Amino acid sequence: MSISIHPSAVVEEGVVLGDGCEIQMGAVIRRHSILGERVVVHPYAVVGGDPQYLKFDRGTPSGVRVGSGTVIREHVTINRAVGAGANTVVGERCFLMANSHVGHDCVVADDVVLANNAMLAGHVRVGSFTFVGGGAGVHQFARIGESVMVSGLSRVGQDVPPFALIAERNEIIGLNLLGLKRRGFSRDAIREIKEAFRMVYFTPGNIRQIATRHLAGPLASTPETRRFLEFFTTGKRGFARPRREPRIHPVLPA
Repeated sequence: MSISIHPSAVVEEGVVLGDGCEIQMGAVIRRHSILGERVVVHPYAVVGGDPQYLKFDRGTPSGVRVGSGTVIREHVTINRAVGAGANTVVGERCFLMANSHVGHDCVVADDVVLANNAMLAGHVRVGSFTFVGGGAGVHQFARIGESVMVSGLSRVGQDVPPFALIAERNEIIGLNLLGLKRRGFSRDAIREIKEAFRMVYFTPGNIRQIATRHLAGPLASTPETRRFLEFFTTGKRGFARPRREPRIHPVLPA
């Protein structure tokens, strides 16, 4: 493989580029950035820019890590971490559409899509196979689980559990069943996730305690359901919740 750096692109000292990377015209890769194999950076994107943090010391040796096969489209910004030796992380095979933003110290897992103008504030965590719709904004320190679908223009200020659909402002509207089927989840796993969703959200009481109790019971017989329930046992922010009965359709016979 070879590395392609187009005219007028800027790659600063100390950058590491994997085989097959393509840095297109006008793109800027700042120092301490590490890009895996076959990463494509489109015109005028900036990878590794200073964090938008008023007290940041520009001499801090922090960086950005981008996984193999990720595509970074026009005018995307990925800010480097605040702390010395720390990295903002974007996983493998991600697709960051034009004008999307990944703030300092974010950790974005593999196979994530950020649509146009999606915005992640600092310290956000996004699970694998999640889609963040165009113009959606995610508050600092919020967590979004795996295989979540975030509707365009949503405002996310609380933690969103795996496999959920979220819209408007912190409003859970159901489960991302289409996404689970596309990932090849078994019918038993999907059925159990549905039941766990209902038990967590529609049983009176403390949501963390309810999830913890069901982790030790028969409801958590699949790894997927355990990951759903475990999400509620960690984190410091509150959880996004349904405002009305969510749309969870039954699994139809094959």
